[in-house]
Amino acid sequence: MALDTGHDTGHTLDDLVRAAHRVGTAVESVIEGKTDAVRLAITVLLAEGHVLIEDVPGVGKTMLAKALARSTDCSVRRIQFTPDLLPSDITGVSAYNQERREFEFKPGPVFANIVVGDEINRASPKTQSALLACME
Repeated sequence: MALDTGHDTGHTLDDLVRAAHRVGTAVESVIEGKTDAVRLAITVLLAEGHVLIEDVPGVGKTMLAKALARSTDCSVRRIQFTPDLLPSDITGVSAYNQERREFEFKPGPVFANIVVGDEINRASPKTQSALLACME
C-alpha cells in the first residue's frame, strides 16, 4: 500500500513504520522506561504537531527531545521562560548590519525543528502569546 502524498515518492506505509521503529529504538537506547512518551513524541513529530509533557524535574524530558532530534537529524533548541523574556527572544529580531547597510533577521529558537519550552507559566502573557502564535 503506497502513501498518497500527492506526489510519487516510492515509499510505502511499511517504510514509514520501519523508520519510526528505528527512531523509537534509537531514542529508547537513551531514554529507558519511557516507551509511551517516546511513541507519543514520534507520533506527534510525524503528525507535525505539538506535545506537552508535564513531569517533575530530572526525569528526562529535555533528553527525550534531544535524542529524538539526534535520531531524526533535526535541530533542537530550548527556551527557559523567565518573567523578563521578550516575545522577540522567542521569535527572533531584525538587527541593522552597519557593514551591509541593511537589516538582517536573527531567527529565534522557534525556528528549530524541535523546541523545548521550560516553565512557560513564568513568562509574561505577551511572550506566551508569541509562542502560541508561532505554534499556530
